[in-house]
Amino acid sequence: MPNPHHCRACQAPLTETFVDLGATPLANSYLAPADRDLMEPHYPLHARVCGSCLLVQLPAVQTAEAIFSDYAYFSSYSDSWVEHARRYVEAIVPALGLGPDSLVVELASNDGYLLRHVVAAGIPVLGVEPAANVAASALAAGVDTEVAFFGRAYATELVERRGHADLIVANNVLAHVPDLNDFLAGIAVLLAPDGRVTIEAPHVLHLIRERQFDTIYHEHFSYLSLLATRAAVARHGLAVVDVEELETHGGSLRYHLAHAAAGRASAPAVARVLADERAAGMDTLAGYRGFAEACAEVKTGLLEFLIGARRAGRRVAAYGAPAKGNTLLTYCGIGPELVEYTVDRSPAKQGRLLPGSRIPVHAPEMLRSERPDDILILPWNLRDEIAGQLRDLVALGSRLVVAVPRLEVVAAPALEEVA
Repeated sequence: MPNPHHCRACQAPLTETFVDLGATPLANSYLAPADRDLMEPHYPLHARVCGSCLLVQLPAVQTAEAIFSDYAYFSSYSDSWVEHARRYVEAIVPALGLGPDSLVVELASNDGYLLRHVVAAGIPVLGVEPAANVAASALAAGVDTEVAFFGRAYATELVERRGHADLIVANNVLAHVPDLNDFLAGIAVLLAPDGRVTIEAPHVLHLIRERQFDTIYHEHFSYLSLLATRAAVARHGLAVVDVEELETHGGSLRYHLAHAAAGRASAPAVARVLADERAAGMDTLAGYRGFAEACAEVKTGLLEFLIGARRAGRRVAAYGAPAKGNTLLTYCGIGPELVEYTVDRSPAKQGRLLPGSRIPVHAPEMLRSERPDDILILPWNLRDEIAGQLRDLVALGSRLVVAVPRLEVVAAPALEEVA
């Protein structure tokens, strides 16, 4: 495991705080009801920014094996995310001229939500997924998947068996890698000389602007900018040749990488995003300061709303059991006394308790039988999708609320600020 006191990308000492959110449990460590009274490990959630390469990061308080070997997140339960993947495949396959002689490898392929579209196009695929329980769903769906943690050694062995990959997809995984250099070295080994890599990751520029502190949790080891990512991949002979700005996860970037030796020119979008980051001050430490106060404002606003709802006799439930919600609830000190329960479409989370807050998780049907007065949407990045699912409850008088970046009522599909 990399030295927790040094940058995982450039190994410079870490001395600058980005935000300290106190101590929290692992965000995806959902509890069985029988374990309600057992001690729950909490770990510091203290994000720092590297003074040398400006990578925002958390220390690895647990190994990747401990966090990801059995995982509670299944991508296919988000309709909008599956649709996002389908559109990506429809665009990238003709753009790269992929066909039956190509190989597409997805790293952290989850339940096959993306590769199933590649399979349907008749292109050979391989998913690499560390969580055996999630990989089983991909295999059942007909997506060739291996259970493994990706790095240089695995990539070397994979090339011997399957050859080089024409396209490597890594969606929302680079931020989850404690040994960033081993992971990027593996990509460089696996990628064909003229191949392409696409990596999607939340953009730390939006995290700062939109006060998205709840996306900080222990399995998110890094919070990426183009400035920091470009420097990290260059150490492994890779170059950012294009970048796309996406709306997913509150604002993400899709990095297009190629071997630097291929000599591909960078698309104009690379210079544009770099200019945006520099204009926001992200090329200096000063651009990362002051974030803690913004987080405290979100906390105050949410607590004022929930306490007011309780005093007014309003019943509050939540929708979703995402990792980001557990950071929010634990940082704010919210439990079942303010939010009675939450619901989630994933059977893997139903019947369990949220880590930290111990709020029970039920199936979505619970909302229609209970009809709470207010519903706090924890996965705010999916608020329009969820508002559409709960339109009937809104019509009956339930209010849908999000807390990030500020407290708002979601009046599907329009939004209006809480007075």
